[in-house]
Amino acid sequence: MFSIQSRLQLLFVLIVTLVLTISGTYAQYSLGKELEASYQRLRDGVLTRLQISLPSALWDLDKAKVDTILDAEMLPPEVVSIRVYDSAVGLFAGKQRGASGAVVPAGGSAPQGTPVEAGLEFRDASSSGTSIRPVPVGKVVVTFSRAQIDAALASELTRRVVEVLLLDVILVVALSLSLRVVFRPLQGLRDGLFELATRGGGEVGELPEDRRDELGEVIRGFNQIQRRLKSTIVRIREAEDAARTSARQTAQALADLRQTQESLLQAERLASLGGLVAGVAHEINTPVGIALTSASVLKDATDQMQAAVAGEGLKKSVVLRYLDTAAESARLIMNNAHRAAHLIHSFKQIAVDQTSEARRRFALMEYVEEIVTSLQPKLKTIRIDMKLDGPSDIMLDSYPGAFAQVITNLVLNCAEHAFGADQEGRIEISARQLGETVEIALADNGRGIAPDALDRIFEPFFTTRRGQGGTGLGLNIVYNLVAKQFGGTITARSTPGLGTEFTLRIPRVAPQAVPAE
Repeated sequence: MFSIQSRLQLLFVLIVTLVLTISGTYAQYSLGKELEASYQRLRDGVLTRLQISLPSALWDLDKAKVDTILDAEMLPPEVVSIRVYDSAVGLFAGKQRGASGAVVPAGGSAPQGTPVEAGLEFRDASSSGTSIRPVPVGKVVVTFSRAQIDAALASELTRRVVEVLLLDVILVVALSLSLRVVFRPLQGLRDGLFELATRGGGEVGELPEDRRDELGEVIRGFNQIQRRLKSTIVRIREAEDAARTSARQTAQALADLRQTQESLLQAERLASLGGLVAGVAHEINTPVGIALTSASVLKDATDQMQAAVAGEGLKKSVVLRYLDTAAESARLIMNNAHRAAHLIHSFKQIAVDQTSEARRRFALMEYVEEIVTSLQPKLKTIRIDMKLDGPSDIMLDSYPGAFAQVITNLVLNCAEHAFGADQEGRIEISARQLGETVEIALADNGRGIAPDALDRIFEPFFTTRRGQGGTGLGLNIVYNLVAKQFGGTITARSTPGLGTEFTLRIPRVAPQAVPAE
């Protein structure tokens, strides 16, 4: 990890190095210009002096004087060679700097450097003594060396680099010593925060508060935050324990509620079946009673006929009267027996379907008619006209018991809630097939449902007849069966005073039931 202290040191070193580099570059540039100007002045001065002093000595062919002048001009180390050429004989005299730096007579080859050539002219007075005519007497070639300038620049550059490095080292050492005063307490604070975050507030000790500077204030603030955090952690743990206990209690209560709801649903279905049994038993009582009475009348007539035959007082009128009584009794017995058999068949099919989860194919409208027939004992107490409308060829591959429960609950819900005690009404059940979906509509012309209750009618335990025998589970059972077992939908729409319509849309072939866990 690249720490803040290291980044600060690097930043300060970079800033100081950059400033010193810029300053040194400017100083180097200024020194170079100054040395170049001095070098130019030296070169101009040497050439000027030689052009003044050499022509007369060269005119007189005074080699000793020429050598003396050259020795004097060879004193600056920048001058490495001076060669004087006579216009007649060529090289007249020359001096150059040897390998050891000593001035020696010029040899055959000129040393390395920058040669500068200048002509030499001797000015002789005319016979009249009033005008001077310059006379070319030769030339001088001076070779200058830039080694001194380069050496001075290199020495200055080396000095600047050493200065920058030395200042950087001093700065790093000074920053390391000074920043330790700040970062050592910060490191302790960091370690405390790390332990607080990883080990928990109850296991971390407080930092020493012996400092009396700004960092001491930070440490004291940290310790105060740590104490508050420990208290908060304790309260959070207590709240978590309470929440876990509450969650367990809530889960148990939810499980109990679900079990109670399942029990109520089962009780509702059994109560519906029990009411069906009672209604059918009451309905069968009439045809069975008539059949029993007719059989009793027939038996009495038969006994009388047997007595007449045994007494040898049989008359034609007696026989004819017996035949009329027998025929009427037989007719009443047959009709009421057929009626009772029809009721028993309908009840048997509905009862078997409601007590089992068997899946089979059945004709929709025919089965709805059987369901309505089984409900006639309950519907007889109120004046309701049942109307069925739908094609007879709609076949369902589904669960007839659950379907009977749905139709039964919807019809009984309409009978109990839509109409008053002495109010006549109409319930219409219609069906149509839409591809692989069957739409079933159950509508009444009763009092309707209030808008604020319409959105809640499928909720469990919601009823408008609380305390009057309503459990609030009838339509919830319908909704669960349609949505979960049939994989369909059910909607309701109602206008107060005009009636209510329930619309079921279920697949013609019900989905396979998923076994419960």
